[in-house]
Parts: sequence; C-alpha cells; structure tokens
Amino acid sequence: MSERINHECGVALVRLLKPLSYYQEKYGTPLWGFTKLFLLMEKQHNRGQDGAGVACVKLNMPPGAPFMFRERNIKSNPLDKIFRTLLGQYNEHVDKGTIHPEFTDTVKMHFDFGGELLMGHLRYGTSGGYNISSCHPYFRRSPWPTRNLALCGNFNLTNTDELNRSLISMGQHPIFATDTQAILEKIGFFLDEEHEDIYRFLRKRDLTGTEMSRRIGEELDVTRVITRASQKWDGGYVLGGLIGNGDAFVVRDPSGIRPCFYFQNDEVVAFASERAPLMTVFDLALEEVREVEPGHAVVIKKSGVLSSSPFTAPLPRSSCSFERIYFSRGNDVDIYRERQALGGQLAAPVLKAIHYDWGNTVFSFIPNTSETAFYGLMSALRTLRRDEVKAAIMKACREGTLNEEILDDLILRNWPRGEKVVSKDIKIRTFIGQENLRNQLASHVYDITYGSVRAGQDNLVVVDDSIVRGTTLRRSILRILARLNPKKIVIVSTAPQIRYPDCYGIDMSELGKFVAFEAAVALINERGQSQLLDEVYELCRDEVSKGGAQNHVRRIYEPFKPEEISKKIVDLVRPKQLEWKGEFEIIFQTIESLHAAVPNHRGDWYFTGKYPTPGGYRVVNQAYVNFYEKNEGRAYK
Repeated sequence: MSERINHECGVALVRLLKPLSYYQEKYGTPLWGFTKLFLLMEKQHNRGQDGAGVACVKLNMPPGAPFMFRERNIKSNPLDKIFRTLLGQYNEHVDKGTIHPEFTDTVKMHFDFGGELLMGHLRYGTSGGYNISSCHPYFRRSPWPTRNLALCGNFNLTNTDELNRSLISMGQHPIFATDTQAILEKIGFFLDEEHEDIYRFLRKRDLTGTEMSRRIGEELDVTRVITRASQKWDGGYVLGGLIGNGDAFVVRDPSGIRPCFYFQNDEVVAFASERAPLMTVFDLALEEVREVEPGHAVVIKKSGVLSSSPFTAPLPRSSCSFERIYFSRGNDVDIYRERQALGGQLAAPVLKAIHYDWGNTVFSFIPNTSETAFYGLMSALRTLRRDEVKAAIMKACREGTLNEEILDDLILRNWPRGEKVVSKDIKIRTFIGQENLRNQLASHVYDITYGSVRAGQDNLVVVDDSIVRGTTLRRSILRILARLNPKKIVIVSTAPQIRYPDCYGIDMSELGKFVAFEAAVALINERGQSQLLDEVYELCRDEVSKGGAQNHVRRIYEPFKPEEISKKIVDLVRPKQLEWKGEFEIIFQTIESLHAAVPNHRGDWYFTGKYPTPGGYRVVNQAYVNFYEKNEGRAYK
C-alpha cells in the first residue's frame, strides 16, 4: 500500500508445558520460551510499531513472592528496547551470581520473565492515544491469584460507550474510555464473581489457605467468565489473557474478523495473529498449525490441559479480506497464492487499458507489499501472451509463412516486460510539524529508475495494493512517474474501491477522506443532484438515533457505475500543475474478482458496505453525519 494507514495489532502467547529445567537441559537455556515470544513478536512487527508490551506469569511461586509481571514501551523500536532491557537485567543477575542458568530456580526467583506463561502485544493505535497507559497488556491486580488479569488484543469494539455504561450500572466507576479498559473491567467483574462463587462454596470445607487457593484455581471456569463478559461485545477481536493462577485464554470474535492461529505439542502451546510466524519460529509444517475457531475461547488451564469451546452464538463468517490483500505478511503460503491471484485477476482489464500493446508497455509495482500481486499479474499476462504466440505460430505454419523475423517479432519484441520502476527512497520523519514542509518531503518518499521506460513510447502499468485516500498519488506517485514521460500511466489496485469506513481494527473511519467517496460526491454535485446528500444525511441521522442496521450511505454510490467513479478519481488525484500530458487511468479490482482470488475471507464491508455486526451500520451512518456536519474524528468510540 503506497499510503500508510494504521491497522490491526499483533498478539503472541507462549505457554511452556515443562519446567524451565527441561529447556535448559534440552536447548541450553532456561529462556527458551522467552526467546520464542520475542521471535513471534519480531516476525509480526509489521502489525504494530506504536508500542509493544509483554507480560509473564510464573507458576507455583511461594506465598509472598511476585508471580505476575509486565513491561511496556512506546519509544522508537519498542520491541527491541523491551527485550534489550529485560535481557540486560537477566545478564546483570548472571554477572552478579544471583542467577545461575543451570539452576533454574534462581532464574525463576530473580528474573521477572523467567516464567512458564508469556504474552506479547504489538500495537497500532486506533483508540486511546499513544501514551504508555494505552499500551497493552492491561493489568488488573489483586492479592488473590485468580483475580489477577493481564489482557491484550487485536481488536476494535464499536460500542465502548455502551460497555462503560453497563459497568456504571453494575456500580463501577470506569476511568479510561478505551475499549481495552472496558473489556478488562468487564472480564474482571465476572472473574471476581466466579471467584466469589467458588470461594463461598469451598470455605465451608475446612481447607487451608493454600489448598483453598489451589482449589479455586482448578475449578475456575474461564469459558463461563468470557461468555458472561462478552454478551454485549460488538466488533472484531482476538483477545489474549493471563490469569494469576496460571490459566490463560485466547478468544476470537464470532464472525472471525480478526485472525489467530496456534499449535500444541508436548513442550509448548503457542498463539500468534499470523500462521507463518508460528511455522518459522517453531519449525512447523502447515498442517501442524490450527486456526482459532470464530466465537471460541481456547483455554489453557494451569495443569496444561487445553480446551476450545464456543463462548457466544455463531455469526456468518466474515474474515477480513484486507489481511490477505495487505496487512498480513506475504510469506504465508495461502496469502502468497491469493496475492498472486489478485494480480492475475487484473490481467484482462490491464490489457484492455493498454490496447494490447505488448511491445510498448512496461509493468511494475509500488514497493513492497504489492510485489507478489505484480508477479501474479505478470504470470497471467505471460500465459495470455503465450496462447497468442502459439496461435500465431500455428497459423503461420498452416500458411507456410513462418520465418525467423516473425518469431522474433512474436516472442522477443512483444513479451511482457517487467521493471523495478519505483523504489522507496527515504523514511520521512513524523516529528516534522509544518504541514507544507511535511508534504514537500512526502513527495520524495519514492524515487524512480531512470531509463526503465522509453519516453513518449512506452505505457507504464504500476500495481498497488489499494488506493484509500489518494493523497500519495496526488503528492508523490504520479509526479515521479511522470518524470519518465510514458505515453500512458495505468495504476492498478488489487483491492476494489474503498467506499465505507472500517470499525473492526483498521484506522479508516472518516468517510470524507476516502477518494472514492470524494469522487461520488463530486459527481453528485456536478450533475445537480446535491439534494441526495441532504436526503442521505436525514436518513443517516435517523438511523443513528434509532439504532437501526441499514446502510444509507450506499445511496451515494447507486447513481454511478464503478467505472464512472474510477474516472472521476483520476480527475481528482491528477495534479493540476503536472506538465506531463499523457493519458492516465486507474483500474480497481472488482468485488467478484476479489472473492475469486480470496475465497475464504469474505469480509468486504469497506468495499460493499455490508457489515457483519450491528455496530458497523451505526458507524457508517455516523461517519456520514460527521462528514455532512464537518465534524472530524472517528465515527465510533
């Protein structure tokens, strides 16, 4: 994606099933689990650089000894800083002699993260700002182990205000407005109730304090806690939690919007937001990694027993297609193939756009995540060209006209030509405050390979993942591509037009900033139909007030074919002062082609406006109200 948008976070959880001494003896280090957590997070660093955090629970600690720990950081390269700090602490203890790695009880006693249960989080901020208090994991502390809770997640809820009101109705006084804090307190409330129910039942049994604590931990029903806490959750989420008694859980929303995978053997259970990191870090085959089922809670008891149970009613599966288009790393075998297919689906419209001029067209991509789709496009083009060449050769053979010149013309001079035309040049510093200077620098983020295109002769086709706001095209991409003076520029988006806000993890909820919406509004005004904007406003405002589930914003797009909106987008993003006068076209993926390339991830609400939960419809209508009233900010809380 040539323009950056914040999006899903990353989670990782590691539960060691053996004592630390086992890993010291087998792998030569008692920090084997700690290292695996770091690697899982490092392999998912694409999912968040706004902050990172880790938590640890140590099993079977003696009374009075700390058993639950957390470390967070929001500085530049937060993950690196966390693990450098923690390893520095460990090495300092080793140097002092307070830790002897071969005696793992010293590791467990003196190193905060020398435990069996480890969890990590990589944050992209979409709620609560960017300060340390908004960084996961969140903590809830108590002298009772079963009341301690650490929570992190890859999620957004659409109804945080409603959840906070429900907490107030229970008698609580919620302090923070973030969805994470609301969920933490909601789970914590029912965790307390579960604890109290078990305690009241057991206190008549004449048990010792140690035995009482052990029995409460054993009988704690984590799935029941999640079931009761999640009754009003609306959104897309994967949550990971550690409980002080040594239990752990991972839960996934009932629509399967956010991704999560895990594996288990006799040494470890591990979870991650993406499948490929688990395969790489633990050297696994594809079939060894399982997907957390939508609407299920995977619970690992302190004993190491794992169970997966539904905690809420199922909903139609609506897994986020943007994970496959852009967000997840492309080294997952299925994602790699899907991105190739996304590129391949665009071969026919691309050929039409260049008028089948094979010999005078250069194909390229905007780095780096669109590279795989580019390969898919080139493969499809070569297949089509191969069929054409075969048919021409067969015809020439039948007519007796085949010669060396014809073969050269068919194969050597008219074969699809790919070049690395665009490259990322520098990383712009975000601390620059002056907008004009920031925009000037942004225009130089990308650079071109001079000489890769024949000026005035070649068409230039450039593949991008998606076009959201169009700002990068306006300010940078088109200007630098125009320096090559191609005959025609074709920008190819592997995603359809982004028309509607997201509220399940991706930070794109302001409707007026989408270039497709901007184009539709411009067309409405040009055709003298501005009353439609007023009508939609009244409908959206009414829908928000009554809590309905109808998307009235779809009416904005109904008068126009997708091609009309694409053509208007071309007008909007083409810089007015651009000296280059060549032809310019933008091609978007169709919804049908998207589903053909990515058949198992049907979540497409940002393209179609069909939301998987009621909260989505509230958000899209509120987003239009905000646009109409010129109110900036997210359309949900």
